[in-house]
Amino acid sequence: MTLDPSLDPATRRRPGLFARARANFLTGVVVIAPIFLTIWLIWAVIGWIDAVVLPFVPNRFKPEQYIGINLRGVGVIFFLLFTFLVGWVAKGYIGRSLLKLGESLVDRTPVVRSVYSGLKQIAETVFAQTEASFDTAVLIEYPRKGVWSIAFVSTNAKGEIAEAIPASEDKAAVFLPTTPNPTSGFLLFVPRSELIELEMSVEDAAKLVISAGLVYPNPKNPSLPAGRPMAAG
Repeated sequence: MTLDPSLDPATRRRPGLFARARANFLTGVVVIAPIFLTIWLIWAVIGWIDAVVLPFVPNRFKPEQYIGINLRGVGVIFFLLFTFLVGWVAKGYIGRSLLKLGESLVDRTPVVRSVYSGLKQIAETVFAQTEASFDTAVLIEYPRKGVWSIAFVSTNAKGEIAEAIPASEDKAAVFLPTTPNPTSGFLLFVPRSELIELEMSVEDAAKLVISAGLVYPNPKNPSLPAGRPMAAG
């Protein structure tokens, strides 16, 4: 029987100098690019906040007036202090009264009312410290039987929707994100018996969705959740 010479380690050609240099370069890009982009993004956001906030800060409070150096991030500090102060005032009686007065004025303005209401709902959804958050990743048959998608359970279906679904068991409100942009997706109301709960965390499931299936929670053994060691053979 004749074997393929290319399978023989003795006759297999080693990669050339250019191929090895190219492989090393691509490996370096994979290592450096995420670090560089992360640092650049943080640096750019800090600079943007400084550019927006510092014009409203009196000169006597700016460190550059005393040390002669424009320190990046000073605007972020003032922004955090201002936000903390606003939150503290808003929790008091006077702050709540002023907030209600301002919202009543906004509600009387047609265009501003719609914009403010939408932005307020988004802010409350993203930043509010409540129990309304995704805590379970599941598999659901979508968009047809035999095809499975990752989704996130938000809460139980309630009220008219729960009563209208012809199923006696509990129903869940499920968010099914799109790939690779998980900020868009579909809201589905599904009986819990049709959901397969996953052991992986919501963060790991989100990484899997964003990467289009390339990043698994446990790269050594994707069949196991992240952090679980492989059994010794």
